[in-house]
Amino acid sequence: MESRHQIHFSDSRSMEALPGESVALLVTSPPYPMIEMWDPAFSRQAPHIASALKAGQAQEAFERMHRILDAVWEEAFRVLKRGGIACINVGDATRTVDSRFSLFPNHARVLAFLQKLGFTPLPCILWRKQTNAPNKFMGSGMLPPTAYVTLEHEYILIVRKGSHRAFKTDEEKRLRRESAFFWEERNTWFSDVWTDLKGTAQDLPDEKTRKRSGAFPFELAYRLISMFSIKGDTVLDPFAGMGTTLSAAMACGRHSIGYEIDGTLRPALVKRIEGIQDSANARILKRLEDHVQFIGKHLDRGKTLKHFNGPYQFPVVTRQETELFFNELLSVEKKTENRFEVRYLEKPSANAMRVTTGHAFDGRDKVSPAASAGRNSRKHPTQRSLFP
Repeated sequence: MESRHQIHFSDSRSMEALPGESVALLVTSPPYPMIEMWDPAFSRQAPHIASALKAGQAQEAFERMHRILDAVWEEAFRVLKRGGIACINVGDATRTVDSRFSLFPNHARVLAFLQKLGFTPLPCILWRKQTNAPNKFMGSGMLPPTAYVTLEHEYILIVRKGSHRAFKTDEEKRLRRESAFFWEERNTWFSDVWTDLKGTAQDLPDEKTRKRSGAFPFELAYRLISMFSIKGDTVLDPFAGMGTTLSAAMACGRHSIGYEIDGTLRPALVKRIEGIQDSANARILKRLEDHVQFIGKHLDRGKTLKHFNGPYQFPVVTRQETELFFNELLSVEKKTENRFEVRYLEKPSANAMRVTTGHAFDGRDKVSPAASAGRNSRKHPTQRSLFP
């Protein structure tokens, strides 16, 4: 199994290289309008933005910034397949312009335009980014009525192009089954509030570049790709930044394409991609370890597990998890300046099997007889059972 990844250092408002309806999933985080660190980037593309800000015309600047993003969302709608999904991480802004403090609701403006394009809105996720700063309050401090609420969350907008995606061929159905997630992961990932993800450090070569980067955590992209695509899908990030989405796509066995207008980010992006193998495989092993721990706690509570996963030879909660399999990364090769290829293992590694078969539950095996029978019939000859 292989996956291919490309990065274009160009303006994503025109993705001419991408044919229509060729992408299954978009995962991105654009620059947020009215956040000062991105004023120069917006103003370079539309100089009248800087003029509006200087003149104190906040709403005019806000709207003109979003018109730049609108062109990207139009292209995204064109290249997404029917049934394809877009996940857009965006935060609102607060700012004082012309002595007036105001909220600029970026998420609402983006969502309204996505609906205008024809996207169907789905339930969104609030990503709560807590801050430990002692001076969280704004405005008049402890005196009403001009103290202001501190924004500690961002939105992950989720929209779909058209109706549900169809999986028609046997190969598509097999890949979908292999791309399943664990029952306990589903309960966390598909909550509408994420409180367990923190912001990420900006590992960039110089201070000026670091100030222009607002990369989201690897785990955020990894979850969204796992939730809304299957192996072999193509994932698009029109604001590639440090390559977080591309790296997560590699870890998930998906193809990816990224666009980034800021060429100074290239060294950090390439460094991240070239070093993804170890961290991606560690994330896979962590998922397996977490599931084994979940099994133990589940059995401790006297629960019965009725299903068994074939590739890893351990119990799972639902039938939909029985063919779940994570392809560990075998190699990452830089083919050209902007193109990479990843090769994957087709069977669980020895490390993976040590995790999944190296835990005995001291007689607590409450797997149903039917599941135990399935376990034996599906066991790979080089693997031993989780239970002795």
